[in-house]
Amino acid sequence: MKKRCKWAKDEPNLTYHDKEWGRPQHNDQKLFEFLILEGAQAGLSWTTILSRRDGYRKAFSNFDTLSVSKFTKKDVTSLLKNESIIRNKLKINSAINNAKQFLKIQDEFGSFDNFLWGFVDHKPIKNKFKKMSDLPASTDLSEKLSKDLKTRGFSFVGPTICYALMQAVGMVNDHTSCCYLYQK
Repeated sequence: MKKRCKWAKDEPNLTYHDKEWGRPQHNDQKLFEFLILEGAQAGLSWTTILSRRDGYRKAFSNFDTLSVSKFTKKDVTSLLKNESIIRNKLKINSAINNAKQFLKIQDEFGSFDNFLWGFVDHKPIKNKFKKMSDLPASTDLSEKLSKDLKTRGFSFVGPTICYALMQAVGMVNDHTSCCYLYQK
């Protein structure tokens, strides 16, 4: 039996852990997806968000940044009635706003990937945590990323959300050292 990080006990966490979490992601559309999902997760469990992921894909135009950036008040009203997502007006408006800011970063840096991965010199940081309780909620680097994103007009991008994003997209390898994915 494969040893995994302790949080990957059952579905949907198990599949997410084995196939996505901590794997370097460089596709801008996927990076936008994780940015939106991490913001939606604020104050909730990741399992709650993963169980609504398909709903988010449908509700947010398969995370097409340009489409989401053009959402109107009518779209927001519709999303607030959509039971397949977290119906929080601040989080919904944040996703739309962040799409607009995301596009500006793509224009400035050529891609969001170039911007984001620049914080780690374009290579993952491999941490050496033995147990989940060793993992930080945020780091100096996630604080720096958070401040930069906020300066650029993003919302729902506090240091904890930024660190969760960095973990999800593989900027940091936070698989515990006993996990079979730690060495990959």
